[in-house]
Amino acid sequence: MTARYRAMQVSSPGKLELVERPLPQPGRGEVLIRVEACGICGADAADIESYDPTIQPPRVPGHEIVGRIAALGADVPPIWSLGQRVGVGRLGGHCGYCEQCRDGAFNLCRNQLFVGASCDGGYAEAMLARATGLVSIPDDLAPHEAAPILCAGLATFNALKKCGAEPGDIVAIFGIGGLGHMALQYARNMGYQVVALGRGQDIVQDVIALGAHQYVDIQRGDAADALKGLGGAAAIIATAASPAVLSTLIGGLAPQGTLVVLGAGKDPLTLSTGFLVGGERTVTGSITGTPKENERTLRFSLLTHVRPWIETLPLERATEAYQRMRSGDVKFRMVLTMPPPKEIPID
Repeated sequence: MTARYRAMQVSSPGKLELVERPLPQPGRGEVLIRVEACGICGADAADIESYDPTIQPPRVPGHEIVGRIAALGADVPPIWSLGQRVGVGRLGGHCGYCEQCRDGAFNLCRNQLFVGASCDGGYAEAMLARATGLVSIPDDLAPHEAAPILCAGLATFNALKKCGAEPGDIVAIFGIGGLGHMALQYARNMGYQVVALGRGQDIVQDVIALGAHQYVDIQRGDAADALKGLGGAAAIIATAASPAVLSTLIGGLAPQGTLVVLGAGKDPLTLSTGFLVGGERTVTGSITGTPKENERTLRFSLLTHVRPWIETLPLERATEAYQRMRSGDVKFRMVLTMPPPKEIPID
């Protein structure tokens, strides 16, 4: 009898359904992962709600995946072995031959898969993954702890590394959610003077506990003026896709400061070119990172005791977990957990 596994797939826009599928066999350069945990990311919304059944078959979302290798396809490098703990993030593995790969910019590969969008993801007991997209998971991190680091952690860790700020500089984090709560912890441990930019007073205690030195409520006064009053931010890390707000916050950048945009959207960002030129300020985007950078993020998280704040639910309650994430009624990340199914042995 063919082994089977459970998955939560999108069969119509906005709807998740629990199904059973035949267990796939890994192809050349692929591995089969027995999934143990999968984080629910804000980016999953596009995969779930914009799904078009006329373009592709029912898709399994999820791209913050931790599990163990259950089967190896042909030509998988010997650094990967059966039973090994691995993870997969949003970027599903580079091709190795496009111009970006030849330049070593593997995260910008033109031919890579986007996990949960152009290939099946981790809202499931098992999944296939390209070996080039695999991340080694440290033994000291539990699956549900490691999963959100593979996207929310990596995205903010790399953004902070790229922002140009030096220890002691003011770094502002805009958007205190799944990404922002990781950014606060990393920024504090990197030695920055951390300013959290959020909405409302109900999160003040949380942002201080996460590492912020100061909190600015953007609903109470001019946040850019507040940053300028502190001397100006060497960097603003924008984890929320709110171009209208960013157009005002950018005024709080110090000369030669950088706005790093993580929250992606289609709306344009309006800003003064004179303000950029006159102060040699920069606006840049940042897209997660490579598997090697992900492993570095995991090690830094272990060394500095950075952990995501999470709530967990089992796979079959994925719809509830997803709706909780969309409502904002979670601190700060939902993670699906999958007990090891007997039908998916590691052999």
